[in-house]
Amino acid sequence: MLEKMKALLKGNSLCILATCSENRPHCSLMTYVTDEQGEAIYAVTLKTSRKYRNIAQNPNVSLLVDSRLNDGIIGSIKALTVSGVCSLVRTETKKAAILTRIGQNHPHLRDLLLHPDAEVIAIAVESFLLLEGPTQANFVELAKQG
Repeated sequence: MLEKMKALLKGNSLCILATCSENRPHCSLMTYVTDEQGEAIYAVTLKTSRKYRNIAQNPNVSLLVDSRLNDGIIGSIKALTVSGVCSLVRTETKKAAILTRIGQNHPHLRDLLLHPDAEVIAIAVESFLLLEGPTQANFVELAKQG
């Protein structure tokens, strides 16, 4: 089941990112890439954004990824909720590599990727919840690192 969850995550590049500050949730449509294992998610945001400020106050985030672009038929859509902890990517070489990967998949984001206030965020995945239809749910918690 875990591999199925990771495949859904790695097979997409759009998600809804949910952040929270002062008990007020905020959702953002984001593009992302993952590491090879499907246990880290990388995205870009501006330092001036609400999501960036929320993450600075509360690094716990949730993402929703679904299969509607691939499956198309409402009854067969899968929805994956990913929970994790967000941090900034500080290493310049890693940051550049992630920006390049996102730019290759989404050239229309060039202005964002080159913006001087652009920051690369990393989400360390803690758990997956896969819904396949309205009643079939599978939950997997990853072992904590460190």
